[in-house]
Amino acid sequence: MPLRETLARVDADLTAGRVPLARQRLRGLVSSFPHDLTLRRRLAEVYRLYGDAAEAGRWMYLEEDRNTEETAAFEARYRTHRRRMKALAWQGPEAKAATPFAKEQLVAVRTACADELGHPVDWENPASYRNDLAEEYEAPSGPWTISGVLAGAGCLMAALGFLAIWVNGLVALFD
Repeated sequence: MPLRETLARVDADLTAGRVPLARQRLRGLVSSFPHDLTLRRRLAEVYRLYGDAAEAGRWMYLEEDRNTEETAAFEARYRTHRRRMKALAWQGPEAKAATPFAKEQLVAVRTACADELGHPVDWENPASYRNDLAEEYEAPSGPWTISGVLAGAGCLMAALGFLAIWVNGLVALFD
């Protein structure tokens, strides 16, 4: 699906309150267009709707006007530079960065990761910094937010509603 069409669907999803679907579409776009800072910014906005400062900070990390509290939350959740490299989901050379600030951030994270691991790492070779990363996984931590709890409760209510419809259908089938 073309970029403009997908963004139109994101806007429609947000207007209709389908925030999880908008987030999923934007994650796919960022994966397909990792150098597009506008897409990263839009994804950060969606994570703000969830009250997830760490993920908002993750997707705004390459922006000069980023929020310092969100940046700190991102860095706290992804404690090592190796994790940050993976989380930033950058692909290709740093030269593809749209702004000098973004390029500086990418260079700083890559250089710190190389120092941390004791060998050169490269955005173009994820294996250079991702080896054994799954073994080090830590579940995201942080305080619960009202919007996060409400989003979770909404998902639970939708699942319970679906289950009730399903059970009623089964009961009607056997009556």
